[in-house]
Amino acid sequence: MTRYLIRRLAQSILILFCVTVIVFLFINLAPGDPYTQRLDPSVSAEVREEMLQKMGYYDPVPIKYFKWIRDVFRGDFGYSIKYKKPVWDVICERLPNTVLMGAGALILSTAIAIPAGKTSATKRNSVFDYMGTVLSFIGISIPAFFFGLLLIKWLSFDLKIFPISGMVTVGAGYQGWDFIKDVAWHLVLPTVVLALLQTATLMRYTRSSMLEVFDQDYIRTARAKGLSEAVVVNKHAFKNALIPIITVLSMQIPTIFSGAVLTETIFVWPGIGRLSYTAILDRDYPLIMALLLMTTVIILLSNLIADLLYAVIDPRIRYE
Repeated sequence: MTRYLIRRLAQSILILFCVTVIVFLFINLAPGDPYTQRLDPSVSAEVREEMLQKMGYYDPVPIKYFKWIRDVFRGDFGYSIKYKKPVWDVICERLPNTVLMGAGALILSTAIAIPAGKTSATKRNSVFDYMGTVLSFIGISIPAFFFGLLLIKWLSFDLKIFPISGMVTVGAGYQGWDFIKDVAWHLVLPTVVLALLQTATLMRYTRSSMLEVFDQDYIRTARAKGLSEAVVVNKHAFKNALIPIITVLSMQIPTIFSGAVLTETIFVWPGIGRLSYTAILDRDYPLIMALLLMTTVIILLSNLIADLLYAVIDPRIRYE
């Protein structure tokens, strides 16, 4: 196991290096100049050239990259062009909001999809199975931005049940428990939108994995021994169907951040997704690189955790 972890960490570092090199190269080859946005337009040409020289504007791209990676190892992710403060401070302000929405979406999708997938598999070709199949295909097919706009139109404008956008009610000044309730009320719609695709995908994988396990000989043996259907499904079938489910769940964690771009933009939720969108529009290159680095690390860690869970669930899997 130790050798496997070392090998996977080495692979992850290599992947991280390749991703950052490619993106850094594309950013620096893109037309335009983000450096001049930091400068005061009223300064003289001589002062302007001196400041550009200090910022490394005239350095070759490889030198710029190695300076950036050196600063990253020191914990310095650069200075945001738009927000005029350290990039890490900007990310730390928004990250908890995305984690809050993403965790809610992950819990909601798991709580609905896994029981529904299990029930759909145990009641194969029933009305529930057909309804679940249709709803899951609708959930996979409908775009998140369209579903979000429908909910805003129906539940916010027409029925006025939920707030339209934002994280808190502007000007309300809530504190304590009232503030928590206000945030939770604003969280409902974006969480439902973000959980839609995850729920549909996880339900389909749970159903297909359970059906595959139901065809195994040990399931027929368990039923022939007179075990109750609940024991057969929950103890024997579901445990052996977990590996594909864990794979999907590990893929959904990075999807939370990528899917949050649309969801947070629609609902004006102050999180990492909306921050990424505005950083690209404003060409805030230090912020873009830091967000890309964070997302890549999350993807690699999710895959590593999923691989380790395989060995915990299935004793037959051994990593050498």
